[in-house]
Amino acid sequence: MPLKSNLFILLRLLVGTLLIVSGLEKLVSPYQNFLYVIQNYALLPPLLEELGARAWPWAEFFLGVFLVLGFWLRWVLRGVMATFAVFIFVVAQALVRHLPVNECGCFGDLISFPLPVVITFDTALLAVTGVLYYRLRETIRFSLDQYFNDNART
Repeated sequence: MPLKSNLFILLRLLVGTLLIVSGLEKLVSPYQNFLYVIQNYALLPPLLEELGARAWPWAEFFLGVFLVLGFWLRWVLRGVMATFAVFIFVVAQALVRHLPVNECGCFGDLISFPLPVVITFDTALLAVTGVLYYRLRETIRFSLDQYFNDNART
C-alpha cells in the first residue's frame, strides 16, 4: 500500500480521535461546564444553549467514532466539515465582537487554547476534512464502509 493511501487513513483516524477526545471530555464533565462556555459566546437563546450543552458533546463523540470506524463516511465527513465551520464562525464572531472569552472550551478542562490559535487549528482541520472528503476513495480504505461494500459484491 502506497504511503499516500496510508496518509489518508492516518488523517481520518487523527481527526476522528480528536473529536472523540473532545466530545468525551465534555461528556464526563458536568454539562454545566460546557453550558458556561456556550453562554460566553453569547449567540443562542437560553433554551438552545441548554440543548447545545447537552447534545453537542454527543454529536462530536459519535462523529469521531464513525470517522475512526469509517462508517457512513460520506455523510460523516460532511458533518465534520460543518462542525469545524460552525466552530470557526463561533470563535470568529467572539473575536470580532471583542467578547471576554479567553479560551475556546473545545476540550473542556483537558486543554486550553487562545481563540486565534483555535481559528487556525479549526481551519486546518476543516481543510484536512475537505481533502478526506474529496479523496474519499483513499479515505475509505480500512473502513467499515469498504468492508460492507466489498462483502455486498460477493
